[in-house]
Amino acid sequence: MPSNGPVRTVGDTDRPRLAPHVRLAYDPARGRHVLLAPEAVSVLNRTGAAILDLCDGERTVTQIVAELSGRYAHVAGDEVRLFLARLAARRCVEVGDG
Repeated sequence: MPSNGPVRTVGDTDRPRLAPHVRLAYDPARGRHVLLAPEAVSVLNRTGAAILDLCDGERTVTQIVAELSGRYAHVAGDEVRLFLARLAARRCVEVGDG
């Protein structure tokens, strides 16, 4: 579901979580994680799945980036925020203020 409006920015203190109608799942047929939304399936890469797995509504974006930095060599906070902003624009992620 594309958005025609401006992309909402995601700040460091925001606490993202999956929208109630969206589910993160592992698809054994594809061998990858997918994001399941009504009438849509998005195949995720490993990093995207790791980001969404940490989106529990409790962790801030800063905490998510810090956790990812412990797992991966190069994590750009601006790329994580952009990924989450795009999913928020598609109503797959809800972003609560910190």
